[in-house]
Parts: sequence; structure tokens; C-alpha cells
Amino acid sequence: MKSLREIVEASPQMRAVAMHTLRSEESAQPLGPALWDWKSVRRVLVVRLRSIGDTVLTTPSLYALKRFLPHARLDILLEDWVAPVLDGFENVDNIITLKRGSTAARARVARHIRATRYDVAYNLHGGTTATLLTRASGARHRVGYSSYQYARLHNHLARSSSFLWGRDKTHSVEQQLALIGWTGIPVTDRPPTRLAITDGAARSISARLRAAGLDETRIPLAVIHPAAAFDTKQWATERFAQVAESLASRNLAIVAIAASAESHVADSLKRHTEAPVVAFTDLSLPEVTALLSQARIFVGNDSGIAHMAAAVGAPSVVIFGSSNTAHWRPWARAPAEVVVEELDCQPCHGYFCEKFDEPECIKRVPVERVLGSIDRVLRESG
Repeated sequence: MKSLREIVEASPQMRAVAMHTLRSEESAQPLGPALWDWKSVRRVLVVRLRSIGDTVLTTPSLYALKRFLPHARLDILLEDWVAPVLDGFENVDNIITLKRGSTAARARVARHIRATRYDVAYNLHGGTTATLLTRASGARHRVGYSSYQYARLHNHLARSSSFLWGRDKTHSVEQQLALIGWTGIPVTDRPPTRLAITDGAARSISARLRAAGLDETRIPLAVIHPAAAFDTKQWATERFAQVAESLASRNLAIVAIAASAESHVADSLKRHTEAPVVAFTDLSLPEVTALLSQARIFVGNDSGIAHMAAAVGAPSVVIFGSSNTAHWRPWARAPAEVVVEELDCQPCHGYFCEKFDEPECIKRVPVERVLGSIDRVLRESG
């Protein structure tokens, strides 16, 4: 991967953007004084369990830590099913995986991280399992928020991210950056999310596209993700079908992606549109990353896939239902818009709709607003 300075030298048209980024990095400041002697720190653990999106949104913190401690060992603890999203990621040294729901796995991981003798452990999750494992690490400095349920198991407790940043609303990325910034790590440049495109995944996607009759070097791709974890986040497939037809009319090749368990959503999309749609429902997470990196535009629901698209610089339009857009919008470098129909009850927990028979927040988002966002994003991204 090229450094920013190499990009400046090699690509004059990127000079202004790259130089702005360099200046931001060089002027980055912490959110508090150093809480210990960083020169003595040799091993750092970051605990971040749960989903794809949570993991992607941790990458700015990993980047900031590695930038500040280039010679220290930086490890991250993730759930095993999501760990491949960080394949090839250069800002961590080791990825430790935890099998979900396994008591035996938790015990093994606890023994492993205890034996590593970390100097610092950051709990960027706050759930019970993450907190217990942070404590089990035996790190000299265990850092969490004072709002965590078992906060006493840490020996360094920060106030809220809103307090640390000095404003009411903070993004998930800022919430995580605030915790490390409070300990003396420079974070005020708010680094972007980032993912690596592995050579193997890139080759695999190129082969898959060619086999489907697409050449990503000649035909710009529009990647659609019509699935979501909850009904409160899943826009109607019939409306995605209308979006597909509009994108096809702009001479974009339509590629729909979904997990294998969501293949019925991709099938429904194909049934409801006259546009030619290539559907992939068996891609690995590194392959999804590689595909998204080729996208002229990404259109999808609020999901981990949307955060992956933002992390590889894909121009994006993301449709929101129940979620808090201020906290969960894509942390984008490329042009991006969110489309949300705000109701009095929105945002909410999102597991189900407590107010209506069906989740009106996502159902009421009109196709016209999504198409308008697509127009602007395509125009701005040039």
C-alpha cells in the first residue's frame, strides 16, 4: 500500500486532497494528557466484539494507535465470523478470534490474552463478555467508559464521548476514538475507516465478474445490497428493483450482493426488475471488500456492508430506517448520502417496531428521494 507522500509524488491530481490529509495527521492532537508513560508500552490489546459494521468502524482507532505506536504490538479481539473483514489490514499485528456463544472458547481466549501480558487493553465494546475478557487480560492499564455495566473491572474510566469531544452527538467512530484519545493518543484528525483489498480476493472477484459476462475495467459497476439484519432496516425489494432499472439506464452494470441466508432477497430483486442483475450470495468478506472497491456507486440498506463500501472509498447512498443516522452513518471519504424518513419515534432500538404494525420509518422512504441522492452522488464523484 502506498503512503500518502508517495501518492502526492505519483499523482499530481490528488495532491490537494493528500496534502490536506497529511496536514491533518501531522496536527492531530489527543483528547487528554497521557495517562502513563507511553515509551514503556510494548503490547496493546483492543477488544471489539459483535458485527461487521462495528469492526469496520474500529479501523480509525486502530490506525491512530499504530500511527502513534509504530513499534508496539497491536492486537485486536474479534468474533470469529467477522474477523476476515480485516484480512490484510496493515494496522494490526494479530487478530485474536472468539467463537460466539462458546464458554470453552472464552476460557481459551482468556488464557491466551493473559499469557501475552499486555500493557494496555482498550474495551471498545462495553458488553459483558468484552468487559470480562478485558479484565482477564491482566493488562496494567484497562480502559473503558464509566457508563459500562461493569465499569469497576477497568482501572481507567473515561467520561462520555460527547463530553470528550465537547458536543451532544458523536459518531460511533468518534466514540471509539475518544476513548483512546483520552489516554493521550492523537485523534483529532478523525481518520477515515479503511480496509485492505487482498490479492486473492481481487483475483477471485475479477474472475467471478468475467464469468458473469462483466468486465469491471470497461463497464462501471453499481453494487446493490438489498438485505438487512432487521425489518426496521430493510427497504422494500420492489423499490430496490426500481433503483436497479434507473442505474441500468445510466449504463451501469448491476451487481446485487447478499449473504447465503438472504439469497431469497436477491432472487426477489431479480424477479421484480427488468434490468439485468448479477447476484452473488456466496462471497467471502474479503471478496465483498474487493467487489465494493470496484463500485462506481453503492446503494444499500443501513448495514455492515454499507460501512465496508465507505471504507474502500465507494460513492454511496444508504437508506436508513430505525437507526440513529448521526451515530451510524457511513464514515465516508467519497461522496455519500443517507436517505431517512424521520418520524417522532425514530431512532429506536430497531429489533422490532413498537409503534406501528409495520416499520413505517423504512417503508415510507420514497424511491424518488433515493434516486435524487444517487444523482447527486454520481455527479459529485465525477
